[in-house]
Amino acid sequence: MSVPTTTDPVDRARSAAARESWAEAYALLHAHDRHPSRGLTADDLSVLADAAWWSGHVDESVAALLRAHAAFLAADDHRGAGLASWRLYDEYTGLGRPAAAAGWLHRARHHLEDLPDCPERCFLEMTASEEASDRGDHRSALAATRRMTALARASGSPDLLALSRQAGSRALLAAGRRTEGLALLDDAMSAVAAGELSGIVTGRLYCLALTRCGEAADLARAVEWTNAAMEWSAPPWTGRPPDRGTDHGTGADSRTGTSTDRGTDTDGSTGPSADRGTGPSTDRGTDPRTRTAEPEKAGSAPAPAPLPMTVPSGENPFRGVLRAHRVAVLDLLGAWALAEAEARQACREVPVDRLESAAASYYAAGDVQRRQGRLEAAAVSYGHAHELGRIPQPGLALLRLAQGRADAAVAGVDLALACRNDPDHDLLGRARLLAARTEVALAVRDLPGAARAAEDLDALAGAGGAGAPPAGDRAEGAPAALGRHEGVPLLRALADTALGAVALAERRPGALPALRRALGGWLGLRVPYEAARVRMLLAAACRAARDEEAARLELGTARVVFERLGAVPDARRAAALLAGGSRRRLPGGLTAREAEVLRLVASGGTNKDVARALEISEQTVARHLNHVFAALGVGSRASATAYAYAHGLV
Repeated sequence: MSVPTTTDPVDRARSAAARESWAEAYALLHAHDRHPSRGLTADDLSVLADAAWWSGHVDESVAALLRAHAAFLAADDHRGAGLASWRLYDEYTGLGRPAAAAGWLHRARHHLEDLPDCPERCFLEMTASEEASDRGDHRSALAATRRMTALARASGSPDLLALSRQAGSRALLAAGRRTEGLALLDDAMSAVAAGELSGIVTGRLYCLALTRCGEAADLARAVEWTNAAMEWSAPPWTGRPPDRGTDHGTGADSRTGTSTDRGTDTDGSTGPSADRGTGPSTDRGTDPRTRTAEPEKAGSAPAPAPLPMTVPSGENPFRGVLRAHRVAVLDLLGAWALAEAEARQACREVPVDRLESAAASYYAAGDVQRRQGRLEAAAVSYGHAHELGRIPQPGLALLRLAQGRADAAVAGVDLALACRNDPDHDLLGRARLLAARTEVALAVRDLPGAARAAEDLDALAGAGGAGAPPAGDRAEGAPAALGRHEGVPLLRALADTALGAVALAERRPGALPALRRALGGWLGLRVPYEAARVRMLLAAACRAARDEEAARLELGTARVVFERLGAVPDARRAAALLAGGSRRRLPGGLTAREAEVLRLVASGGTNKDVARALEISEQTVARHLNHVFAALGVGSRASATAYAYAHGLV
């Protein structure tokens, strides 16, 4: 593309925007707008909004959009006003202002719904599909995506067509039609991989695809697209997508791709909403990224340093959001040190209108810290995630369990499960809650509750569906085959782990087969921590079957993995179990007799049962229990039982 030699700053800014050189466009328009030789047109204000957003100045972008809307309205340009209104809805949603967002969405509909078909109406259909999916009306959601696809095809816009594919994928996945949904998502991402799309749509499709992969528990796709996304957004980043061999010309709205020449409908393409769906609460409270760093405590991680609220000029504003997705992948794959470092970096990079990604990063850091035994640091990280609008479960419940606060663990995970009444919206999120519910129930010896949670998890991971849907319910471009959650290795491994753990606690013979399936699943997924935890359960099952050699092999392998990951509590427990009956220092300063009483109580024994087993009086058992409660700092049998399980006494 030849660059005009004009000296007019507005013309130069338009040329820079056409090349997606946003820092240059922003500098020119920002300077001109402060001391204008002539006023900016509505289209120029739209370009200023784009350039400000790409340069990390979100508030200035919103202000420019407000001015652009007024200018379009003054010119009686309802297409331009409608697009500006929808973009304001999108921004206010990201900024956690739902009332303002709802008002601008109403305005967008007012401007566009009575007009003949035009590219800008794609956004109304996309939003209608998201809203229908969120309220469980999957038929209406798919109908809206079909209308969006028809509009996108009529516009001739690759951007809009890719976005319609993504919208269809979201609707199908929300309806539980996994195979079709992921196939349609692959279709959309093929345009990204081919470099056919604008920078804004490329970035947002990466974000949306990684969100879909997480919700659908598709680790393989998440790994592949995370790597590609980080490569695309890596510095030095100029704001230009890969050379597509196509000149998109000048005068295009980058945040949407819609041509600013609204005299024709042949070059319309727009960018999606950030697909917040049923994401975190918009009551974000105080952003912990702006707080002064707290002093470090011995044995805990330092509190996050003060973090900027804007993306440095010249950097890709999507990078922080994409990095937050990478953190989740690194966590699963066992690269914990890198995951925690990347989580901190993601919080520094995330724009102010994408704070849900910062919340996800804090939560992931809390999970790493909890598994490594850094419980105070984990509590701080979960607190930051909560302040940014994320419910920090099941991590917080498992933290309370590790602290011996069993009642809080049970209440936390039960409340989180009650809040997730649509299992198809986020399969992995619900599966993790059910796995944690199983673990917490086993710790407090609630075997019926553990069995129910494991059965629910098994149903979530098992094959479902009742044949292909009617043709009218199929998203355009989607394959006819219907698969619900069958063949999802991550869900299957979680379910087999829970089923095996319950069978082991109930002393049923089905424990070993389920646990061996679980181990194979985790090893196939290359998730080392979960594989090592299953080995611990296998060791217990092997010992119950009097196969001591197999048990020691499993314990030894688990110990090596835990030590490599830095999972200190698990490594200590594996070492203690390897030591068998040899003398070792008991946790909490307990005596051998107190530890024996605690083991029997944790196994479900009453004071009378313990007295009979140890041939002592019930009064002596009660005295030992009082000492145990005082030594461990707990106030109930349930909390003492949770402590016993967490520290390898049972």
